[in-house]
Amino acid sequence: MNQALLDKIESEQYRKDDAKFGVGDSVKVHTKVVEGDKERIQVFSGVVIGRRGHGLNEMFTVRRISYGEGVERVFPLHSPRVDKIEVERTGAVRRAKLTYLRKRLGKGATLVKEKEDKVAESAAK
Repeated sequence: MNQALLDKIESEQYRKDDAKFGVGDSVKVHTKVVEGDKERIQVFSGVVIGRRGHGLNEMFTVRRISYGEGVERVFPLHSPRVDKIEVERTGAVRRAKLTYLRKRLGKGATLVKEKEDKVAESAAK
């Protein structure tokens, strides 16, 4: 009974639009920022280097290089502060966490191999 009640409360708080992205994808995260009595949208774009948790507790980490310095931000997936998540590029990776990108410099720090569609491959042949 208690778990059913919690599930019902949580289901109302989930994100309405499904965020279909995975680790290795380049994303733009639009967040709501409150400054005084005004509210604006701020965009943080980078590579998703990890996802963790499930349900309302699901979080994802986005990494980008800003002025030669690596910057990471952790976002709650179902937060009302996260306005929308746009996928710029899908990446083909073979692991769940991309922490090895922290050691890389320059272009190699943001470069994740782009996922190739099987439909595009068969059309090219």
